[in-house]
Parts: sequence; C-alpha cells; structure tokens
Amino acid sequence: MVRQIFGVIGGTGLYQMGGLRNVREVAVKTPFGAPSDKLIRGRLGGAELIFLPRHGRGHRLLPTELNFRANIYAMKKLGVERIVSVSAVGSLRKEIAPGHLVVPDQFIDRTTQRPSTFFGRGVVAHVSLADPFCPELSARLANAAQAANGTVHRGGTYLCMEGPQFSTRAESRLYRAWGADVIGMTNLQEAKLAREAEICFGTLALATDYDCWNEEAGNVEIDHVLRILSHNVELAKKTIHNVIEAVPAIRSCQCAGALKNAIVTERKNIPKKVRAELRPIIGKYL
Repeated sequence: MVRQIFGVIGGTGLYQMGGLRNVREVAVKTPFGAPSDKLIRGRLGGAELIFLPRHGRGHRLLPTELNFRANIYAMKKLGVERIVSVSAVGSLRKEIAPGHLVVPDQFIDRTTQRPSTFFGRGVVAHVSLADPFCPELSARLANAAQAANGTVHRGGTYLCMEGPQFSTRAESRLYRAWGADVIGMTNLQEAKLAREAEICFGTLALATDYDCWNEEAGNVEIDHVLRILSHNVELAKKTIHNVIEAVPAIRSCQCAGALKNAIVTERKNIPKKVRAELRPIIGKYL
C-alpha cells in the first residue's frame, strides 16, 4: 500500500490536531531558516499527518513574519504530498456569513514584503499558477466539509493582504468591486511555494466576520473573530478527518509535475550549493 503523508497548516485558533496517534515532534532544518514551530507528526485514520501551527504555538508570529519558505520546505522534506491550509478570513460577500466555510479557487495578491519562491541565487523556474489551488484536493475538501455539516461555498477568490491591520473601509469596498470573496493575510505564499514544491494545496477558509464593508455588521473586532473561530475550528478538525479518508493514496492531478518544464536554467550552471539545498524540491530534475 502506498503511504499517504498529509500536511495541515493551522491558522488562528487551530494550534493542535486532536485524534493523532503515535505523536512526536520533529525539528526540521531548512536552508531558509526555521519553520514557525516544530512540526507535529502522527497517524490520523489511514494516513500519516504532519501538522504545523502557522503562527507558532502561543500565536507569536505576525503574518509578515512567517517564514513561508521554511514551512513549505519542511513539509516537502518530510514527504508531504498534500497540504490543507486552515485559515480565518473576512467575508466580502453577504451570502458568506460568519461561521460559513469557503474552499477558494483563486487569489489576488496584495502583499508587499514576502519572499514567495524557492528560486533565485543562480536557478530560475517559472511554474504555472493559473489555477493556484489543486482542483482535486479542493473538491474533496469541500465534500468533506459538507459531510461535517458545514455550510460550504465552493470556489471564490481569496484576497491576500499584508496586514497585520485589518482593511480600511475604502479598501474593503475596492476588493468587493474587484470580485474578491474573502480576505486573509497568509495563504498566497503557501500556495505559490507548494506549487513549486509539487505539493497539492487546498484552503479551508473559516469566515469569521464581514470585514468592514458591511457597516450593519459593525467593524472587525478581534474578540468577535475569536468567538466565531471557536466553533469553526471544531468543524475544521472534523473536515480534516473526513478529507484524509477521502483522498486516494496516488495523486492523478498536475501538481505532482509542476516543475517538469519550469526550470529554465541550464543544469550545469546551477550553483553546487543551491543544487544541494534545493535537492528535496528539484532533485528529480537534475
């Protein structure tokens, strides 16, 4: 039987995964520095699961301070082939009410200060990001959330902002006019890096508020966000249990070959040090 290794990145409110067996902590060294925290490894259902609290235990890291490259590299190094990112978001649509779940299929990038590629330093690669989420994983994720009795919206555009402040009202209205459906501060870099690492990536977005465009609902207040999250997090845990049981061991999507024609640097010109550091990601193409 092919062994599945499934990754979960937990956002605000989701700092640990219940139900894991044979649990151990793993410290992973990466060429990009330390991940957000030690990774938690264990068995969940029929799969091995690697869990990482995105902001560190105790929620110590701002969105801009996250070492996205180290986080995804560590997952890749441990053999993860699929990642579910669980994230709190604001809703930019009235029909996406606080407490609802969204499985987005597109991004708009409004970040300004974050490295979002493993490449450079002598090696150039250009992966396709037309469809930034794995469609097969996302479909099963939405099904799993419905099976957990969540109110699920399939598809939608996630606008990723820099933060840590929430939006101004003018920005919130602008993002609605652009066609964005939810707004968050973390997932874009994870999706880009997962694609470069040939890891399937899907997001379970937990709507906690109406951002600030909906003046009838009031402004975004962190205490209100955390109250909504307490319910959503339990729903997210059930969804993760469900999706692990639903995904096949062998992938049939295009994510597993995302780098096949993406590396444009002549192999002989890739610096030896970079070649060694990126071996977990590019090794099969060298």
